[in-house]
Amino acid sequence: MDIDDIRDAIRKKNRHQSADQVKELWKSIEAQKNLSTKEKLERLLEVSRKKKEEKAPGDRVPVEELRSGRSRHPFLVVENSYHLEARYGQIPISLGLNIPGKVLSVLGRDESFENLSLKGAILLDLETTGLAGGTGTIPFLIGVGYFEEDSFKVQQFFLQDLASEVSMLEEFRTLCAEKKFHSVISYNGKGFDLPLLETRYALNRLRFPLAELPHLDFLFSARHLWKHKYESCRLYHLALEHLGASRSEDIPSEEIPWRYFQFLRTGDFSLVEPIIYHNQEDILSLYGVVVAGALMVTQTIENQGQQADGLDLLGVGKILEKAGEVEQSVNFYEKALSNKLPGELSVKLKKNLACHFKRFGDFSRALELWRDLVENSEDLECFRELAIYYEHQVKNAEEALKYALDGLALARGHHQAYEQDFQKRVERLSHKLEILKSGKK
Repeated sequence: MDIDDIRDAIRKKNRHQSADQVKELWKSIEAQKNLSTKEKLERLLEVSRKKKEEKAPGDRVPVEELRSGRSRHPFLVVENSYHLEARYGQIPISLGLNIPGKVLSVLGRDESFENLSLKGAILLDLETTGLAGGTGTIPFLIGVGYFEEDSFKVQQFFLQDLASEVSMLEEFRTLCAEKKFHSVISYNGKGFDLPLLETRYALNRLRFPLAELPHLDFLFSARHLWKHKYESCRLYHLALEHLGASRSEDIPSEEIPWRYFQFLRTGDFSLVEPIIYHNQEDILSLYGVVVAGALMVTQTIENQGQQADGLDLLGVGKILEKAGEVEQSVNFYEKALSNKLPGELSVKLKKNLACHFKRFGDFSRALELWRDLVENSEDLECFRELAIYYEHQVKNAEEALKYALDGLALARGHHQAYEQDFQKRVERLSHKLEILKSGKK
């Protein structure tokens, strides 16, 4: 049984449970003798409506329910709340409340996050009239996620008329003022979402409400953590692969502008319903992968990598290196190598580590890695480094010539730059050895 079959089975079970819950609810309401039949039915509808407001992450919202969203004509506000006990894939919603600010600061390479948490953050994702950005691109859907009391709320501002963009921007600014968010979380927000949104506020002569907030763009962190592990770092792919969170159906991003313009032309709301669902899922996926990444970093550091595989150790090492925690990153890199990384990743990491040790004058550790690489990968750069090391550090021209000759043999006819380098090196070292020999005579 695949994950979609499991989700369908769960949904069928939930429908039966809902019917049973209504029956139990009606029994309790019917027992209230002081209410008329009409009042009892109204009470049942009111309580049922409140219960329906809390959905499970991943559930598709029907067109009719979207249309009945909180209208701010000519734009629509769609709201969905998820109880802290709900799960997104394998991640309980409540788990994000336990992420320490120190970890967020490491992920974002921003010390401003050290005393912050996800509780006061706003997660942001836009859907726009074009994917290239620029002043002609308009965000017609602003999707945000944030914690509110005992739930995680996804709120979407959908523009039904381009001429009323200012009204939607004002409404979003009002939300930010009311909630007093202290930070922004996005996925490629530094390169696209925030600059575009800030441009729209500037063009409409409005103050941009997120301008001064610390910003964690998780795209960069995700690439460091998982680019070497998964074939794609797109949000939906990470949510599926790392969290087991699938979407009932989705649309390609490049199709979104076309669907929106068709909606403006025809008024057919079914064209944009998948866009609203797509955006809602992106907010949930962003939340899920941020929490998963933060937990991965936290647990790996706390356990000193004892229970992590080589690929995860490599990812955490990259995060720590980018955050300036060099010694700690080297520790995890070495542990990753001892966990038998795949060939190309192992070679690249060994070269990077050897370069690091050389830069800090730790030639004994660099030498060990270079020797391993020339024996197992025939890497030309390592032959060159060994020739340099023996010529200039050890003053052993004979050993240096040996590696220069081996490198020349491998480079000849395959790599012109290395061939020329080794040829000059061989000539110089050979001449040096001749002088040394003649001097001895």
